Amino acid sequence: MQIAGIIGGARKVVRILARVREGEKVLIAADTDTPVVAEALATAALEITPEVVTTMMTPRAVDGDEPPAVVAAALLAAEVALIPVSYSISHSTAVHTALTHGTRVLSLPATTPDQLVRGGAEADFEAASPIVRKMGERLSAASAAHLTTPAGTDCTFDLRGRSGNAHDCILDRPGKFSAFPNIEANISPVDGTAEGVIVFDGSIPNLRLGRLRDPVRCTVKKGNIVKVEGGPEADMIRKVWAGMKDSAVYNIAQLAIGLNPAIPMLTGVWAQDHGAFGTVHIGIGTSANLGGTTKAACHFDGMMYRPTLTLDGRAVLEGGELRI
Repeated sequence: MQIAGIIGGARKVVRILARVREGEKVLIAADTDTPVVAEALATAALEITPEVVTTMMTPRAVDGDEPPAVVAAALLAAEVALIPVSYSISHSTAVHTALTHGTRVLSLPATTPDQLVRGGAEADFEAASPIVRKMGERLSAASAAHLTTPAGTDCTFDLRGRSGNAHDCILDRPGKFSAFPNIEANISPVDGTAEGVIVFDGSIPNLRLGRLRDPVRCTVKKGNIVKVEGGPEADMIRKVWAGMKDSAVYNIAQLAIGLNPAIPMLTGVWAQDHGAFGTVHIGIGTSANLGGTTKAACHFDGMMYRPTLTLDGRAVLEGGELRI
């Protein structure tokens, strides 16, 4: 797909979501797998400000890896950073540091040219924002969460003292992070508190597993996954984690609700599944960029169908249907 076919989507990202203004310093931090999306974003940004820099790195090995030092420095220098990469660096120390310094960051993980204009990209992000913010407020106000699914998930989370995040894709303040085109509300549970069973029966787009053939059942104790059961996908996950030689990769890092109305179902596509409306995903590994305290060698998410989520005993999702 040529730039002309996706420039409209790039302009939506730059103007409506990233809120790029005249004179702002913009970084497009891409990798060698995403040159077309990077060029479209840079072209759209240059229509507004001349201060646009594009960096090109080799793809990271896993989601959560650190970018090169040059890219980390550029993130700090930018006022707005758009990150179209094949493996997400959202949970890296480099991005976390940039956010604390006020850089507005929009991650575009594994976004293809087509996904820049179709699917979740077609959402009315401004119309969806109030619902996302309301869910974020509900998460912030809650002390405890209980998640169940027909596939067998039954897990509790302590949320006391943690703040919910409203990732509506709109970068309307310094230091705000969001990931396109997710639209989600999330929270990092208190480290060491999640207890129960989590069954991923939808997809695990990280590690490029996509839609799952067999459910992946995870036993959780004291906030960490202690057992992984299932088919070939479960075997792969166990091997990847074991190979990292980092106990923090088993940390329950995130409880998230997908709220993009233009993504009605899970497809196995990274950039779409995180925002699939009415689904829940659990993030595992690094939580530091979400309000937690854990830094791990990776971060990835597993999705589940038809979740029921209660906050302090009151349902906000029931069988995948919104109740707020």
